[in-house]
Amino acid sequence: MHKDSKRREALLYHAKPTPGKIQVVPTKKYATQRDLSLAYSPGVAEPCLEIAKDVNNVYKYTSKGNLVAVISNGTAVLGLGDIGPEASKPVMEGKALLFKIFADIDVFDIEVDTKDVDAFIETVKNIAPTFGGINLEDIKAPESFEIERRLVEELNIPVMHDDQHGTAIISAAALLNAVELAEKKMEEIKMVISGAGSAAIACANLYVSFGVKQENILMFNSKGALQKNDPKISENQKKYATDKPISLQEAMVGTDVFVGLSTGDIVTPEMLLGMAKNPIVFAMANPNPEIKYDLAIKTRRDIIMATGRSDHPNQVNNVLGFPYIFRGALDVRATKINEEMKKAAVVALAELAKESVPEQVNIAYGETKLNFGKEYIIPKPFDPRLIAKVPPAVAKAAMESGVALHPISDWEKYEEELLERLGSDNKMVRLLTNRAKTDPKRVVFAEADHLDVLKAAQIAYEEGIAIPILLGNKEVILELKEELGFDADIAIFDPKTKEEDKRRLKYADIYWKSRQRRGISLLDAQKWMRERNYFAAMMVNEGDADAMVSGYSRSYPSTVKPLMQLIGKAPGITLIATANMMMTNRGPMFLSDTAINPNPTSDELAKIALMTAKTARMFGMEPVIAMVSFSNFGSSSHESANKVREAVAYLHKYYPDLIVDGEIQTDFALNAEMLKAKFPFSKLAGKKVNTLIFPNLEAANITYKLLKELYKVDSIGPIMLGMEKAVHIFQLGASVEEMVNMVAVSVVDAQEKEKRKKMSAK
Repeated sequence: MHKDSKRREALLYHAKPTPGKIQVVPTKKYATQRDLSLAYSPGVAEPCLEIAKDVNNVYKYTSKGNLVAVISNGTAVLGLGDIGPEASKPVMEGKALLFKIFADIDVFDIEVDTKDVDAFIETVKNIAPTFGGINLEDIKAPESFEIERRLVEELNIPVMHDDQHGTAIISAAALLNAVELAEKKMEEIKMVISGAGSAAIACANLYVSFGVKQENILMFNSKGALQKNDPKISENQKKYATDKPISLQEAMVGTDVFVGLSTGDIVTPEMLLGMAKNPIVFAMANPNPEIKYDLAIKTRRDIIMATGRSDHPNQVNNVLGFPYIFRGALDVRATKINEEMKKAAVVALAELAKESVPEQVNIAYGETKLNFGKEYIIPKPFDPRLIAKVPPAVAKAAMESGVALHPISDWEKYEEELLERLGSDNKMVRLLTNRAKTDPKRVVFAEADHLDVLKAAQIAYEEGIAIPILLGNKEVILELKEELGFDADIAIFDPKTKEEDKRRLKYADIYWKSRQRRGISLLDAQKWMRERNYFAAMMVNEGDADAMVSGYSRSYPSTVKPLMQLIGKAPGITLIATANMMMTNRGPMFLSDTAINPNPTSDELAKIALMTAKTARMFGMEPVIAMVSFSNFGSSSHESANKVREAVAYLHKYYPDLIVDGEIQTDFALNAEMLKAKFPFSKLAGKKVNTLIFPNLEAANITYKLLKELYKVDSIGPIMLGMEKAVHIFQLGASVEEMVNMVAVSVVDAQEKEKRKKMSAK
């Protein structure tokens, strides 16, 4: 991507439509004067008085218990160094965003304008009553050690410097599993650590707590091996220093483990070859590891390797740790995050990697089946089990070590509450794009001479989601590409030009021969192939592309028509329908049919339900389907309710394993307590509904658009169901983000269709 374009995109992301990445949102009603008088004066006096009587009531009446401060002075920001507090704010906001989306923790980011240790500590102590926990971030060593140590001692809320402990916790989990796979023992392994900053010291200290011998660890900084007689190194560093000079290459001979927290490409193949049998290499420098993954794997087949990158197995990603550690600490009102809690997180992560991986995770990473082994020693960041595994382990450790002020007694209920928090985030979008990236497909953009469509193609290309093929006026597309800084060499076709005569006539002839006995003349076929949607559909039909997307500038019916004529239905399918995946605060919801069938029969409703269920499974979700109506289980004999009831009866008879029921009103379908109390006999009782099948197009279309506009619910769709090829349609005037999501859907759909084709050919 053009450097200036990338820079502009990053700046626009942070600046528009509202500057920054986080905001404060009220959690209580505020519509009436009564609400306001309770929120502020005079009603607010009552909780104030209760807190004055007992300071612990602050957790009962305020947001303190779910509020973390991300605090920095900007002295060690990412790879940017000492850039100051104001310049560090975008990073701190980003950390706040991660806390929220992974663990539903609210954050205020605090940037402190001082490099003085005492002044920094005093500032944090003075504002600590506001927060349930403190996450220190991007503070340079050695000051960071002193700041964290003193704040842990002097405050009665959890404090953790994630730069120190985050990487240590995740890599320690990986180390436990790697050592087991290598058939070695923690107390016997020899280790070299490249890097001597706060993260390196924290890693070494944590490894020692798990059995690695201090004398078996040798640490290097940019000047070489740490020397015990060097007056410039700290006491923390001296523990891992040597009393004689030694090069990195010499130190690597016979060593079992290399841990890289330094800079890229400093480890050579020769160094790897000198390591012991089944070497363990954690090359965690970003963006370039200490040795490239492919080179390392090629050099040593027996290597067990992790990096900090998402495009290789075993990513050491701090997001596996800090959100869940703070979640567990906050939920038992821990007074600190101690070593026992950190070690509990390590063990929980290591054990999770050994458990059977949910299909949703396999799908997201394009794996047939992830299994514990050399290429899977730590969980994936998108694993939905993390929130139910790590926080309880941390909470139990806090209780057992005596730092929990609010112990948990009902662990089953606690895990249910944790899983409910997952619904507040759009993980499905990340899962979707991640899966598309595992095997990007050729996608035709039929309206590429529209700026927003081309922008979507650019993002899809640069993010590795798809390989775009651009259709439209070539001159216009090239001008727009220049404007966007989209300088990649992408195929461009204009069906109306002489340049495409040969291909257009070929497509026309193929289409005419397939439809010549259905009233289509060769002249008609040739005329239609000048239209982009016909041309694009034929590209997919003939294998010149894997998928197509269109509809940004044209009505849905006019875009669907050529697809129906040229592509047709998948084998065994008699009905085409559509579904929208809505990213609600309770998690992803599938709504069908949102765009094609005006008034489906009971038989058609059953088919729509089955196709939607299949689509949900494609995204790794087990469908729980409510066939909705204005009626509840026979409360009305209206024909609309009757057809829904008949569809359900058919599904119950012929698909007894499918979790589906109705007819049922939407509020009962979505309110588990109401449903269980009123209709305990329902197959939906005790289940969380994630799919709604509507009795007609009117209801489905109105509902999804109402959710989208009124509540700003993100929508992916309409997703075409039942088509033989991966062809999908944008909503008229869709946003760039919506189009990118639909491109990811088309790629995943193409992957699935290719997989089924290969299976049927066997």
